[in-house]
Amino acid sequence: MEKPDVRELIRAEGFRFDKSLGQNFVFDGNLLGAIAADAGVCADDTVVEIGTGAGTLTAALAERAGRVISFEVDERLRDILSLSLQGRENVEVVFRDVLRMKDAEISEITGGKPFRVVANLPYCVTSPMIMRFVESTLPVTGITVMVQKEVADRLCAAPATPDYAAVTLAVKIFGDAVVTRTVSRKMFLPPPNVDSAVVRIDRVAGRLAGENAALIKKLVRAGFAMRRKTLVNNLCAALSLPREKAEAAVVAAGFSPMVRGETLSLDGYVALSHAVERVTEGVI
Repeated sequence: MEKPDVRELIRAEGFRFDKSLGQNFVFDGNLLGAIAADAGVCADDTVVEIGTGAGTLTAALAERAGRVISFEVDERLRDILSLSLQGRENVEVVFRDVLRMKDAEISEITGGKPFRVVANLPYCVTSPMIMRFVESTLPVTGITVMVQKEVADRLCAAPATPDYAAVTLAVKIFGDAVVTRTVSRKMFLPPPNVDSAVVRIDRVAGRLAGENAALIKKLVRAGFAMRRKTLVNNLCAALSLPREKAEAAVVAAGFSPMVRGETLSLDGYVALSHAVERVTEGVI
């Protein structure tokens, strides 16, 4: 299939990039193909793309996937996409905001089948969009996103490092994250002020099977609520626990009373959840 000159289409349509939507498009065919490859997309896959843009990544995904469903919020791109994706029979563009949609609405569009999420995310919605899928009930098998480099570092950070955050653990609960490549700001039009990176997150089914997942997520939020305070202090505030009980739970989980929440791994928070349950039940 002959590939249209998308940059020429944009110029011909007089399209103006909307800074408020974080519109930074990629046109390099080698990079777009590499992102689709990084995502592990194959012919049997359904891919949900977030942010169709000018359709360049959409087209690269369509060459590998069985079906691509791409969500876009900017209605001004309709005419450009009708040309840039012309002849792509396995592509459907949906002009809706995924952040405002319920899981059931997305499931109706995807036919309830498992799918991969792939996106060149606007920096302004990066964290909300990632959390929208890692915490959903949808059958997401993996998420590959191009994000601001510092966000990529945060998603893949190790405990007790400056980049380690609650979102790191939220992603860890969903699956395993790895940076597959860094991308210079020069690869975008218009170029942003920072470099980007591609992060692939492969789902690990049942990672918290048999555990109190709701409590673990609550403890993670508590642990990072005030980074300068000890985990004991944060537990007192978040769970309304008397200090002696919060301290007993932290010690029973195998940690010092002076430990801070950002030093615990996911396994550490699982151990803490067991200890908190025992404390609240009066066992400790």
